[in-house]
Amino acid sequence: MARCANRCGHFVSGSVADTRHAAETSPFSRNGTTARNILALSAGLALVLAYTLKDYGSSFVAGLVTVLEKTYQPGDWIEVDGAYGEVKSIDGRALRLVTADDTEVIIPHSRLWSTSIYNASSGNRSLLCIANFYLHPDHDASAVLEKLKEVAVSSSYRALNSSVTVVALEKPWGTHYRVKAYVRESREQFLFITDLTVRGKDTLRRVNIRFAQAPYAETRN
Repeated sequence: MARCANRCGHFVSGSVADTRHAAETSPFSRNGTTARNILALSAGLALVLAYTLKDYGSSFVAGLVTVLEKTYQPGDWIEVDGAYGEVKSIDGRALRLVTADDTEVIIPHSRLWSTSIYNASSGNRSLLCIANFYLHPDHDASAVLEKLKEVAVSSSYRALNSSVTVVALEKPWGTHYRVKAYVRESREQFLFITDLTVRGKDTLRRVNIRFAQAPYAETRN
C-alpha cells in the first residue's frame, strides 16, 4: 500500500508539473504575451504620434479655415506677430511671407487661433499709405494742410480717383501731420511713402515751415 501511495503521489505531482510546463510552453500563452506587447507598443506609438502631429493638425485645420474665410491670400500685405510683408504662398501647414527687406518668414496657420492678423490690402491691389510730418507749433496750419494735400494728389504713385486726407494732431512739442492716401500698386507702398516724405519736406521748406526739434519729437505714430 505504501508503494502504491508513493506511486500515486508521484503520478499526481508529476501530472501537475507537466500541466504547468505545458501551459507555460503553450503557443497560445506565447501568442497572448506577444499580443499584449504589440498592443502596449501600438498605444505608445499612438501617443507619440498624437503629440507630434497635434500642432500640424491644428495648423492644417486653421489653413482650411483661412481658405474658406479668405482671411488672407497670395498678394495680400499682412502683419502677424510684428512681421509685415506680402503673402507669397499658402501651404498646408503654413504661409510664406516676404517682408520689405526681402526676408522670407514662415508662419504656421495655427497662429490664427491665438493672435491678431492685420490685412492691409484684403485682396485689393491698392492699400492705404501714411506719411508723417512733425512740425514746430508756430506755423500756419491751413497752409500746411493745403501744401501737403497738393503733394499727395500730384504723386505719380497715387491710385487714380482715390481720396487724400491730411490729419493734424497737436502735441506738447509741436504738431503731427499724417498724410493718408492710397497707392496704385501695393508693392509700391514704400516708394509712395518716400515720395510723399521727400517732396513734402521740400515743399514745406520753401514756405519757411520749421520742423519739430529732434529731442522733443515723438517716435510713435
